[in-house]
Amino acid sequence: MKIEEIIAQGVSDAVKALYGAEIAPANVQVSPTKKEFEGHLTVVVFPFLKASHKAPEATAQEIGAWMKENVDAVAAFNAVKGFLNLTVSAEFWRNLLHEIQGEENFGFLTPTEDSELVMVEYSSPNTNKPLHLGHVRNNLLGYSLSQILKANGKKVVKTNIVNDRGIHICKSMLAWKKWGEGVTPESAGKKGDHLIGDFYVLFDKHYKAELNQLMNEKNLSKEEAETESELMKEAREMLRRWEAGDEEVRSLWKMMNEWVYAGFDETYKRLGVDFDKIYYESDTYLEGKDLVLGGMEKGIMYKKDDGSVWADLTPDGLDHKLLLRSDGTSVYMTQDIGTAKLRYQDFPIDKMIYVVGNEQNYHFQVLSLLLDKLGFKWGKSLTHFSYGMVELPEGKMKSREGTVVDADDLMDTMIANAREAAASRFDGMPEEEAEEIARMVGLGALKYFLLKVDPKKNMLFNPKESIDFNGNTGPFLQYTYARIRSVCRKAADELASCSYAEAVPNEKEQVLIQKIADFPGVVAEAGRNYSPAVIANYCYELAKEYNQFYHDYSILKEDDPATRCLRLNLSQIVARTLRSGTQLLGMEMPERM
Repeated sequence: MKIEEIIAQGVSDAVKALYGAEIAPANVQVSPTKKEFEGHLTVVVFPFLKASHKAPEATAQEIGAWMKENVDAVAAFNAVKGFLNLTVSAEFWRNLLHEIQGEENFGFLTPTEDSELVMVEYSSPNTNKPLHLGHVRNNLLGYSLSQILKANGKKVVKTNIVNDRGIHICKSMLAWKKWGEGVTPESAGKKGDHLIGDFYVLFDKHYKAELNQLMNEKNLSKEEAETESELMKEAREMLRRWEAGDEEVRSLWKMMNEWVYAGFDETYKRLGVDFDKIYYESDTYLEGKDLVLGGMEKGIMYKKDDGSVWADLTPDGLDHKLLLRSDGTSVYMTQDIGTAKLRYQDFPIDKMIYVVGNEQNYHFQVLSLLLDKLGFKWGKSLTHFSYGMVELPEGKMKSREGTVVDADDLMDTMIANAREAAASRFDGMPEEEAEEIARMVGLGALKYFLLKVDPKKNMLFNPKESIDFNGNTGPFLQYTYARIRSVCRKAADELASCSYAEAVPNEKEQVLIQKIADFPGVVAEAGRNYSPAVIANYCYELAKEYNQFYHDYSILKEDDPATRCLRLNLSQIVARTLRSGTQLLGMEMPERM
């Protein structure tokens, strides 16, 4: 039983014994004591005043005295107005440490056959460009959320929907056809996704030049020039031919997409994320199209004079939503409707979570509503994990202008920064090991920096700041872990056989044990709130608390064998907890630094 549960039960028993009132332990409010007061846990006594008929402080005094006498875990207490601060006995903390030590997967629940099945969609790239910084945050959030849900006993299916069709894809295809001169990733010496991204930028360059020419020579407005653009007409015609199954267009599309997929796979592997099932828009949009046409027959959707199909959502407080263009081609919403149907056919999903940026809040509001109108009972239960945008000190990124921060370049930069920042730590280390540690530290810094922020908030990413070994950063956690592993290696023989059964944990050690004991609750909170930031900031607080302890107390040079054994085991469990927590963030922890 957790210490909070023991205290809650003790308070419930005390209120009954002292005042004859029944208070359910679940209704007893127990929280960590504020640092300016003495004690480990605090109970709010105001809810018991009706039963005690006494002042708040007198009630707290009576309940505290009863608990000190009758609850073994309580060693002392003090009352401050309506707050009862309880000090837990050193023996309890020592025994709790021993219990935690015996739980290999402490803090994690194991999924069972009856566990809820949650599908998490993340990544969702387009095949017209490589992954960028925005995709990195998306992938890290989606992967971390999946790990956190698993740790909360859920069965999880990690899924990706690849946007491999549409006008944006045709722009890259058309640019390659016009100006590519048969270039391939091999002949260019480039990853396939990078090569295709270059052609997407090239299309935009030529398109803008054509618009400027039309506006200057024919004195057209920008909107008029866009309508007359031959390049855009060709791209739209290519999309129409693709949807009609044109063999030439499909063959080009397949070849270029395969180049991109090979590039994506390389980036995903390096980033440390993966998927259980990948869906492709080219397979799902027809499903959505059929559902939309069926909805039109049922009167849920309607057709305009130009042939486009819409849904009227004004009765629901929204607007009219386009589902099929006048030329019969599909939009993102159509694809998402089809994909949702296929997913629920493929898996017995209990919950569907979409990890998509907050600029798509309206999109998912509409998707949920349309699926419900189309008769899918699970439509309204879809969850949009909406997160804020990530920007650089230089400002926003734009794919079409080629100003995005490429994911591969970003990882290279982070590893180079880590290598430079930790150069002195690598002295005398084999080059291969130093490179591997630089990789772990660089990517760990990236992951932690992007995940420590509340997902709902926009954030500014500063690569240099993220590598700091002393602040609230990934390298600080990794260094703390490596420091503990070094201590434990030096005392490996002693750790294997020593006993701390007679040790009495001091105040700092008790605080550390209490912090470790909080881990299961932190994992549960992160799962409830869909927030990797909860895990990240807990790990930072634990590492900071341990480093203060390490600074104040000797471990290997402690003379008393029982105390030395306690500190060694406490250190080892801190390291294990840090590894478990950072594992939920997708981070790797080096054994030495």
